[in-house]
Amino acid sequence: MLQGLTEWLPISSSGHLVLAQRWMGLTVPVAFDVFLHLGTLTTVIAFFRGDLLGILRALAARDVRSEDFRLFAYVVVGMVPTAIIGFALTGFFESLFSSTLAVGIGLLITGVLLLLSRAGSGRREVGWLAPLVMGIAQGMAIAPGVSRSGSTISLGLLIGVKKEEVFRLSFLLSIPAILGASLFKIGELTSSDLGPHAVLGLVVAAASGYVAIKIVQRALLSERLYLFSLYCFLAGAAVLLLQ
Repeated sequence: MLQGLTEWLPISSSGHLVLAQRWMGLTVPVAFDVFLHLGTLTTVIAFFRGDLLGILRALAARDVRSEDFRLFAYVVVGMVPTAIIGFALTGFFESLFSSTLAVGIGLLITGVLLLLSRAGSGRREVGWLAPLVMGIAQGMAIAPGVSRSGSTISLGLLIGVKKEEVFRLSFLLSIPAILGASLFKIGELTSSDLGPHAVLGLVVAAASGYVAIKIVQRALLSERLYLFSLYCFLAGAAVLLLQ
């Protein structure tokens, strides 16, 4: 449930999972963590199934002039900086997952980004700049405490893109990112003996993830997404004080 809610709410799933495991004395196998991410991936695919089917039809028909093909191109553009950052800084990001101090700082950064998002005009179409900027944000959000959805949506809004377009592109960008990260750790799945608890975790993560996406959509369209910055500031400050 923690994975499903915090994966899509702009409050950082990686940060919350690090804190939960540290404070509850848990050691979670990598394979189980991958299983939970597949649960939240299922959610976003189901939620945006219309856009994904449109992209598949455009690719099958080679309709390069359609809006669906353009959306596919935006996702590809956004994934380039994410992949480069992910591969180039893998060691650095992995070292941060052992530090609750890094989580606290990451939460504060997320809070600042959410607050700054209010300065966006919300009038521009997506264009080629938005996926590039959001892709960079997604790459940096590998750091625990920095929310993927919070940073991509906030920077998309900050450069003036419409709320509806930012919402759609942010979540579509997450699909190849989660798939890529899961494939990178596919060996852990094949070598691990996961029982019924893994399936239960996947189902609960998917269900709570769907609720989280609906909450983000409503908060964004009603211009209240910045309210999550209050939680990030409080949580980040609490982590630093406890540290």
